[in-house]
Amino acid sequence: MENLLEKESVKRVSEFLKKFNSSLSVIILEQTARTAKDAANALKCEVGAIVKSLVFKAEDSFLLCLVAGDKRCSLNKIKKILNKKDVCMADAVQVKSQTGFSIGGVSPIAHLNNLKILVDSSLSRFNNVFAAAGHPNCVFKITYLDLIKITNGTEKEITE
Repeated sequence: MENLLEKESVKRVSEFLKKFNSSLSVIILEQTARTAKDAANALKCEVGAIVKSLVFKAEDSFLLCLVAGDKRCSLNKIKKILNKKDVCMADAVQVKSQTGFSIGGVSPIAHLNNLKILVDSSLSRFNNVFAAAGHPNCVFKITYLDLIKITNGTEKEITE
């Protein structure tokens, strides 16, 4: 397997992590972590401890929702929180242009653009969570509270 730590998207995440806390690092997995279930199997952890990074288009802006792997994001709750009627999932091109990451490896950090970030409060069940690090085979481990700090995210109940 090519050296994933040399990929631009993974490097961006790795540098962002190091600036926040020098003990954090990117973990390279043998198997893909493209889905929460895949990641949980590879890491031998609960699916809920996997952070799904979901990008939404909310009228004229974009939003990142960080959701527990065993939950579904609620569009209705997001619409209420944002007070916007027109909210939908961003398409692959929008995700890449907003975050700099391809779907399957969207990290909660190190985006190309500044995004408003909502963090699913149900992730607080776990001391440590795992999030994508810029490639389907790369993740990082972080505490729930540090996830909120590093993303400058707002903790909300955003799942059904």
